[in-house]
Amino acid sequence: MATSVNPYLIFNGNCEEAFLFYKSVFGGEFPYIGKFKDMPANEDGGCAEISEKDANRVMHVSLPIGDTILMGSDSNEQSGDVAFGGNFSVSINVETTEEADRIFNGLSANGTIYMPMNKTFWGAYFGMFKDKFGISWMVNFDENQK
Repeated sequence: MATSVNPYLIFNGNCEEAFLFYKSVFGGEFPYIGKFKDMPANEDGGCAEISEKDANRVMHVSLPIGDTILMGSDSNEQSGDVAFGGNFSVSINVETTEEADRIFNGLSANGTIYMPMNKTFWGAYFGMFKDKFGISWMVNFDENQK
């Protein structure tokens, strides 16, 4: 699998509705759709408890469209609502943890790191940040690649 770049859209509670609409237009199936209530507790205290209001919001959804994967999630009380125009990230998927670290460290220099690169409960090595120009990025290495 080569490095790929995919759009990641953030919504204020209507992500599922939006992605059902996109699916009706593009066709296909969701390989994954998860809600915040499905997240396991984080033993190191890094993940805040999810409120009842946020429990049924979408934590992550993906919809393959050709060679691109449209991805999305809802905001939550911890992150706050997003303003339209600032409600997307560029998601970079790479082939190794070393490549993930290289890209993350390079692009996040002088930016704001929201989530340092780390192993996740969904089996990826993942991090998020906003670069020095205000663009939001996600870097992901799927450890269980085929």
